[in-house]
Amino acid sequence: MALELKQHLKLSQQLIMTPQLQQAIKLLQLSRLELKEYITEELQSNPVLDADTTTFRENEAKTDETVKWKWDAYLETYGQDNVPYYEDDERPSLESTATRAESLVDHLLWQIRMNDFNDNEREIGIFIISNLDHNGYLSMEIDSICESTCQQRSVVETTLKMIQRFDPIGIAAQDLKDCLRIQAKILDLEDTLVWSIIDSHLEDLQTKNYDKIARELGVTVEEVSQAANIIINMEPRPARDYTDEPPRYIVPDIYVVNMEGQFVVVLNEEDLPILKINREYQNMMSSDGTGKIARDYLSDCLKSAQWLLKSIQQRQNTLCKVTESIVKFQNEFFEHGITHLKPLVLRDVADDVGMHESTISRVTSNKYVHTPLGTFELKYFFNSGISKSDGSFVASQSVKNEIENIIKAEDPKHPLSDQAIAHKLKSKGVRIARRTVAKYREILGIVPSNRRKKHY
Repeated sequence: MALELKQHLKLSQQLIMTPQLQQAIKLLQLSRLELKEYITEELQSNPVLDADTTTFRENEAKTDETVKWKWDAYLETYGQDNVPYYEDDERPSLESTATRAESLVDHLLWQIRMNDFNDNEREIGIFIISNLDHNGYLSMEIDSICESTCQQRSVVETTLKMIQRFDPIGIAAQDLKDCLRIQAKILDLEDTLVWSIIDSHLEDLQTKNYDKIARELGVTVEEVSQAANIIINMEPRPARDYTDEPPRYIVPDIYVVNMEGQFVVVLNEEDLPILKINREYQNMMSSDGTGKIARDYLSDCLKSAQWLLKSIQQRQNTLCKVTESIVKFQNEFFEHGITHLKPLVLRDVADDVGMHESTISRVTSNKYVHTPLGTFELKYFFNSGISKSDGSFVASQSVKNEIENIIKAEDPKHPLSDQAIAHKLKSKGVRIARRTVAKYREILGIVPSNRRKKHY
């Protein structure tokens, strides 16, 4: 069979992701704070891009006229020594003026300094503190600590026991049982029913199998219930109130405001730089004194700046359109609350605003809206639908809220099973399977009925 080469013409369309298109897609996904950081970086890297400071200049002009009375007011309030005047009952507490929260490591190291540790014990103590996990448990065995610090086992064990008496109570335990034992020992509960339950019946306690505990320990169920209440109030995660992570602040990207009975969508553009093209660099491009290399560079910067301005405007317009569409679909939610949240999927909003579902997904990611009912992530308003007996549908989020309310109102001595909750929802017209109730209950962080039961 002979081989030969032939040429053919073929016409086809292909979507190419240009850098400009990639930038536009990226901007859609950014939150407001991320957008601000991105604009700041672009201002630093692109000389043709500039921030409009007209408003700032106008404010500076007004400032000169008010400097004198502001300074007089300052002196009247703070005095020459720069200390505010307060009445005794108005002076702020030291706690309210703290600059940052104390970390767990700082808190424990301070306690080492405040205790009578010798050099070896101090070295071991610092090593132990540096090997605590996020729950406050010690992640190393004693033999490993001895090997790492080159200290005798007796010294390591003594130091560990001293640290385990530090605040927060239960710190430096090796597991949950050890943590509860430390707390029971500090509460002087050794050789009590509490100690016996911690020592050998933690799993039965978790499942609230009080009858088995009472039978094996030879006590009454009431005594087990009283001991269990003490254990339940102990702290299983000593480091819970301490974290090295900075607080995460949510700044809404958009507001929904009720104006005379109508819900209006308003973008939050506070503190966002107002971008413009730098005219000086733009004029340099047409100047005869500008070389070709410089002119080409400025031309690329100008195109990049113009595309950024267009992309930001497109992002803001898309965010407004999508939010307005969500408000239209979920109008009853904004008027009456979560029980009136309707089923909503990406396709509904995409068809309404004439965009692709992927665009709706991007523009609602990491975006928050402030409403008269609180601040919500935009994705909160998208819910699958559960059918009702009358043929209509109810949002899954509303069903979760109803499950939570049913459990809150149940008799703690006779908690409702998932099947019983499903029957209650059915009586309200919501058809839902038992396994779906169990799924939603787990999402809400609610334990099964056998663990919710209270004997007394």
